[in-house]
Order: sequence, then C-alpha cells, then structure tokens
Amino acid sequence: MKMPHVLNTVVHLVNLVAYSFTLYYAFKILHIPFLEKKFSDFEPGQFKYLTMWDVILQAIFFLICLLNDLIGTNAVNPKKPPFMRKLKDHLHASLGFPVAMFVGVTFWALMFVDRELVLPKALDPYFPWWLNHLMHTMIMVTTVLEMIVAPRQYPKRSRSLGILTGFMLTYLVWIHVIYFKSGVWVYPVMDVLTPPLRIVFFAVLLTFCTILYFVGEMLNNIIWGKKYVAVTESVEPDMKT
Repeated sequence: MKMPHVLNTVVHLVNLVAYSFTLYYAFKILHIPFLEKKFSDFEPGQFKYLTMWDVILQAIFFLICLLNDLIGTNAVNPKKPPFMRKLKDHLHASLGFPVAMFVGVTFWALMFVDRELVLPKALDPYFPWWLNHLMHTMIMVTTVLEMIVAPRQYPKRSRSLGILTGFMLTYLVWIHVIYFKSGVWVYPVMDVLTPPLRIVFFAVLLTFCTILYFVGEMLNNIIWGKKYVAVTESVEPDMKT
C-alpha cells in the first residue's frame, strides 16, 4: 500500500471518528433546557437543524471514502470506476461540498452580522466552543481538503443539481412543518423577517447553494486540470453501465 493511500485512509478514518463523535455528543450529551421547553409542542431534537443534517451527511460521506479506500479505487482516471468510487464522487459533488460550504459560510456570515440570529449567547453554557467549530468550521476544511487530495468524476449537472435542490427543498419544507406544529421558527432570524422578506431570504439562500455547486465544480477543474476533465468525459458511458 503506497504512502499517499495510507495517509488518505488515515485522514478519512479520523474525519469519520470526528463526525461520529460530534453526532454522539449532539444527540446524547447536549441538552439545552430552555430550547426543549420552547419546542415542547413539537420537539424533533437536533434534527431541527440543517447543521445536523450536514454532519450526518459528512459522517456518511467519510464512511464511504473509507470503504472506497479499502475496496474501491482512488485512481485519477479509472475507466470503469467501482460502485463505491462512483458513490463517493457523486455524493461529494452533489451534496458533500455545496451543503458543507453553505452551512459554514451562512453560519459565520450571520454570526458576523448578529450572533443572536443563529447562536444566541444564552446557549454558551450548554454549547461548547469546540463543538461549534466541529459543526461549522471543520465541515468546510475537510470538504475542501478532500477535493484537493482526491480526484472525482463529476456526474451530470442536471442530476447533481436535482439532488441538491431536492435536499434543500426537503429541509425547507421540514422547518415549515416544525413551525406549524410548534409555532416556533428553528432559526431566530426568521422571526425578524416579514413573510415577503422571508421568501426573498429563502430564494437567495437556495440560489447561493446552487452557486456553491458550480464553485465546487470549478475548483475541481482548476485543481485536477482540463486533461482530467477530458478523461472523465470520455469514461462517462462506462459509468452508466
């Protein structure tokens, strides 16, 4: 086993352990009494937050990366990628990169404007600073590093954007279900927006998430070069078999 492959495997294992621990802490240890009371009419727990959806997504992604290290391939231009490699590439392109960057960038942007909109100071006694960085900083770092150290074959744009849009719209519907059942918005920023501004806010966020998909595709092309892009296009028929 070559050294780069060993390092890749170790990094994937570390990331999987880190995100698994984050999920364990969030679901088993983290309790915020006043929030639990606030959502007493309908309390879906940590599943309220897109951040947690993304942490689950990242844990699944790095599990797939680890399985690909063991039974797949990290070759730059495999002519017939095994299922695990195709699953890894498609998940990172469609959801892994754009959702992680969306969660991280929007969270820290709103924190810069007014932290009370996303992470009120009242949460500080319950929500450790390191957990915040695991959820909102590490997700960006690991997804960008994955793009740098490992090549991927991007699926068709229509397929990837369809998956991404479906994912984000599902979450959008979910937070409205929570609101109608509990009478409380998951994110305080929703309380300060009028219904028309809320619609504009959602539209802007969905547009931003879509843009992040194209940013990921562009970065991948810059890092791995036009020659690699040409190779992936030439093997596209093999990926459909």
